[in-house]
Amino acid sequence: MANSHKGHDQGHIAAMGVPGQVRPPGPEIETIGPNTVSSSIATTLQRPDVALLGATPAFEHTLHVGRPNMPDRQAFLTRINQVLDSGRLSNWGPFVQEFEDRVAEISGAKHCIATCNATIGLELAISGLGMSGDVIVPSFTFIATVHALWLQGVRPVFCDIDPVTHCLDIDCVEAAITSRTTGILGVHLWGNSCANQRLHDLAKKYELKLLFDAAHSFGCETGPNHPSHLGDAAVYSFHATKCIHSFEGGAIVTNDRELADRLRLMVNFGFAGEDIVAHLGINGKMNEASAAMGLTSLEAMDQFFDHNRANYATYAAALADVPGVTLMPRETNHKHNFQYIVTEVDPTKAGLTRDELISALRLENVYARRYFYPGCHRMQPYAGLNPRAGYTLPVTEAVAERVMVLPTGMAMSGHEIKRLCACIASIVRQAPAVRAAIHECKDPRLPPFPAWEARTRVNH
Repeated sequence: MANSHKGHDQGHIAAMGVPGQVRPPGPEIETIGPNTVSSSIATTLQRPDVALLGATPAFEHTLHVGRPNMPDRQAFLTRINQVLDSGRLSNWGPFVQEFEDRVAEISGAKHCIATCNATIGLELAISGLGMSGDVIVPSFTFIATVHALWLQGVRPVFCDIDPVTHCLDIDCVEAAITSRTTGILGVHLWGNSCANQRLHDLAKKYELKLLFDAAHSFGCETGPNHPSHLGDAAVYSFHATKCIHSFEGGAIVTNDRELADRLRLMVNFGFAGEDIVAHLGINGKMNEASAAMGLTSLEAMDQFFDHNRANYATYAAALADVPGVTLMPRETNHKHNFQYIVTEVDPTKAGLTRDELISALRLENVYARRYFYPGCHRMQPYAGLNPRAGYTLPVTEAVAERVMVLPTGMAMSGHEIKRLCACIASIVRQAPAVRAAIHECKDPRLPPFPAWEARTRVNH
């Protein structure tokens, strides 16, 4: 994630002709910058409130998706001083052990193995479970999910998703099972649970290993009587962009004691004693500094979740009347981290494609993201595995063209969210002029998306 630099942002604003100034709410700007939009468009809009059309940016500082939540600094530094005083920086120190206990408790698991990051955690879990041959996985996920399979010599079989939750479509999972299939790697995307009873029943029926990439879902609870979200194992991410983070980090949770014992060997080169190597392994351990941040973040978990929940409610109210921009619904009666503000853009109603809207927001100093475009099946080295994947994954293809993720977290205030949503509403309201301006704009801040004209023809 790129960091915000005030000087850099000021340069962006100065380039728009109003150094250091952020526009107030409403269309107060009288003229359109001639370098931004053609005179034909300028004559149709006398009072623009969109930066692409000549207004000053809505925000002086850059708003990013995934800006880290910062817990109590003094509590963290106290732990760091304890680490330095002890001289034990790694190798399953006391803070790592405490962190594992807390993660196991919160997740409802019997065992937790902390790792240096979630990708290594996935690789260890895949190997530890003995997955081989083919494993069914969604294409609509972060690329690390699929890389972890490939790096373990496993062939990913891409499966379509549910259009509402963006998690695996269970009917498609069953249709994809063959004699080569050894497992299912589901993803609790956006904190939505993939672990419904049918998926558990399928895994049991066909004797498949069931692993979950739970990178988005730490602290999320499912309803009562819901099957375990752990499967044979689940892997959490505590990367800096996650609601609860440890700078970098991950954790494997499981209720299988034998698997947990095996993973403890694997995460530390396979060592079972001072000079005894009992299993194939790597250095996948979490260090004490990361565990110190993880524990401090856990102490602030309720504060982070409550703030994100309030942010979600503000977005829901502010976007309710914006045509073509739909916020993913959440079950508010269950505990959720609300870490991702997921919207879908319908170009027929918004008058703009998702990419055009993101581009217009970029000049407002808002870095909205198009997760997880274009889908793993169109990325290397997987694009050649199944040339017909685009035809067998229609929901994935459609969702990948529509999803837009907006900033949240402790760095975002309710006031900023309202301003951002007003900005989106203004862009949509002036969609024809915005679209024309995007085609003419040469500003280097525009994202390097594919040719606008070709994409516009495809979507309209």
